[in-house]
Amino acid sequence: MFTKKRVAEHVGKLLQSALDNANFLATEKGLDVEIDNLYVKSAVANDGPRMKRIRPAPQGRAYRYQRRNCAHRADPGGAGARMDKSRTVVGEESAPAVPAKTRRRAPVAKSAGKKKQPRNEF
Repeated sequence: MFTKKRVAEHVGKLLQSALDNANFLATEKGLDVEIDNLYVKSAVANDGPRMKRIRPAPQGRAYRYQRRNCAHRADPGGAGARMDKSRTVVGEESAPAVPAKTRRRAPVAKSAGKKKQPRNEF
């Protein structure tokens, strides 16, 4: 709560959830649990899931590599979600909307139906 580290928010939520679970179990099961005497016995931070990918290599070969992810990907929007939504960027509102460039499309392939017969002109 008093540190500026980015992970502190997640750790705080985790500890609060553990306290709430202990309080809930104490009331439901009728156990005598003092929340002030609870402590963290162990804490482990492991790697998140890994995505296996293939990268092209010379002479038709392929190199395998693993993309490592962090375990807390539940944030919608990822890194951009950390920005304060109430702030506005200078010039953001006054910038006119620019239409997106039109893409050039590939020529449409003709159907392989009937082919035109060449005319024999003599």
